[in-house]
Amino acid sequence: MDRLINLEPSSEVVIRIEPTQKCRGELTLRNVMYTMPVAFRLDPVNRLRYAIRPRSGIIAPLATLLVEFTYLLPLDSPLPDSLPRCDDRFLLHSVVVPSASLKVPASISDSIPGEWFTNKKKQVFIDSGIRIFFVGSAVLARLVEDGLMDSVREVLERSEPEWRAVDSVDSEGRTLLHLAIAQCRPELVQLLLEFEPDVEAADRNGRTPLEAAAAAGQALIAEILIARRASVERSRGSDLGPLHLAAAAGHAEVVRLLLLNGAAVDAPAADGRTALRLAAEGRRHDCAKLLLKAGARVDARGGADGGMPLHAAAAGGHEAIVKLLLTRGAAGVKEVRNAAGLTAYDLAAEGGHVRMLDALRLGDALATAARKGEAQAAARLVDRGAAVNGRDQHGWTALMRAAFKGRVEAIRVLTYKGAELEAKDEDGYTALHCAAEAGYAEAVEALLKRGADIGARTAKGATAAEIAASHGYDGIVRILARGSTAPLVEKQRGGDVGAKKGKEREGRRKKSEIGGSDGGRVAVRNGGRFHRARAAVEVAWSQ
Repeated sequence: MDRLINLEPSSEVVIRIEPTQKCRGELTLRNVMYTMPVAFRLDPVNRLRYAIRPRSGIIAPLATLLVEFTYLLPLDSPLPDSLPRCDDRFLLHSVVVPSASLKVPASISDSIPGEWFTNKKKQVFIDSGIRIFFVGSAVLARLVEDGLMDSVREVLERSEPEWRAVDSVDSEGRTLLHLAIAQCRPELVQLLLEFEPDVEAADRNGRTPLEAAAAAGQALIAEILIARRASVERSRGSDLGPLHLAAAAGHAEVVRLLLLNGAAVDAPAADGRTALRLAAEGRRHDCAKLLLKAGARVDARGGADGGMPLHAAAAGGHEAIVKLLLTRGAAGVKEVRNAAGLTAYDLAAEGGHVRMLDALRLGDALATAARKGEAQAAARLVDRGAAVNGRDQHGWTALMRAAFKGRVEAIRVLTYKGAELEAKDEDGYTALHCAAEAGYAEAVEALLKRGADIGARTAKGATAAEIAASHGYDGIVRILARGSTAPLVEKQRGGDVGAKKGKEREGRRKKSEIGGSDGGRVAVRNGGRFHRARAAVEVAWSQ
């Protein structure tokens, strides 16, 4: 026989550590003797750390006795270095006491003389195999932070079901899922999910695990949580939802995942800002593209300033996002004012973001000045920062507009300011093609004098001479044929009249041919190889 007492359910005492609670565990001692009582004494090696009750006693034959272990953990003291199993040792002395008289049928306790366990006895059994196994929220939090998956699993399995150990929180209010996400450990998240935690449990900041994963850019973890039916929308206690957090941090993969799983693209944050607004604030170009593709509104207002995404991008000097927004519908809200009465242009100007001024206002003003032939206004706008080669939403430059309207003086000023003669629109038209198509001989001559390429071809392969010929502008055809730099008709007092005097008037085109409804340039073959829809072009260029 190697022992008188069995330890149940095992030689490990499970002690639960919880803040502000008594840290205790239990162990059952069973007398294995059929006919004789057994006396015991149980001592911790470190008596300052543990209290045991009862420390000693007599157990009747085949009877049991429940012993309580208390771990004396002072408030705010650190956890043991070794978790979940502790290195602390205990000594269990046991001895047969045939003549013992029990006061109760099963056992008596804390009344055993110490000399019973000395060498005077014939045989004293000593068991040193008792160990402590710690469980509880603080223990689990430490193990999760350390990434010890096997230990995490064992602690969860040995915790009582009613404790809901998997929903434990640390001293900062973070759940185990939040801690695993902070470690960027999807396999640890998956382990915790096996024990069915509350996937909507928020941390002290009100963020759910999915919101935490989105903020951290953990796409795989986010996908795992969504598969467990985590909500993709903002939780009640959070200022920002998963989509807002991912967009603000520039996590495009998470943004895409959330949108694919039904996240509302224009759902407001607590302060009313949308994910697109947050992407604009944070220079998150890829996220902004995804949100716009998903239908995000460019005119959604929010935040303390009551601004739109364009206001935010302009104020922050985010040129690429400003241009992106303008091409996706924000051109129509460029002059909308925020709560302070400022437009996107005003905010960019205040911030010294000069390169944006063209896109936000000066470019439009330059296009208008070029179309109207206001040469001096065009010069001033370029000097103030308007991009002389900037393009509008149709891909047209100011020089193309001036050429199409026959504004000779504007052509001179723009080319002097550096306008590219060979810049092409989406149909491959240069300014020379535009002047030839519109029938303005002086504009053609002005462009040739500045060095325009007579042989330049459109996307459909047409030269300026071929376009003029298709319209019956014989005079322009002759000018182009000889590469003429004939004297220009000078601008006369009261306005730019050169364009009017130089216009081909051969009776082949009526004014009604250039009226009509709005539209873009459309290539057609109507009696000639190179006609484009005149009404559509004229209206679009007059905008």
